[in-house]
Amino acid sequence: IVCGHYGCGGVRAAMEDRDHGLIDNWLCHIRDVYRIYSAEVDAIADEETKLNRLCELNVIEQVNNVCATTIVRNVWNAGKSLSVHGWIYSIKDGILHDLGICVTEEDQHALPIG
Repeated sequence: IVCGHYGCGGVRAAMEDRDHGLIDNWLCHIRDVYRIYSAEVDAIADEETKLNRLCELNVIEQVNNVCATTIVRNVWNAGKSLSVHGWIYSIKDGILHDLGICVTEEDQHALPIG
């Protein structure tokens, strides 16, 4: 399970056009996701909704990254069952949301929702 959370400060920082020091190495991956989906994300007027959508998209991209690892690919190549899910947690209400992302084999990819 890849699980992100709404209102993520790291995702918020990645959306800002400024340096954040040592964490910039970590933020570069989220910035890549933002760059890929910038047209969709920037079309959202409400800042909180925009942030939360990027949180979801980051989870989806990280599901793809997990599925591309040698460990996961080796399991699938051995004919074993393994599912990678994308979920997101809402700190506001304590609800864990299933993003409907489930990759169960090597040739599948998590696709953005909504």
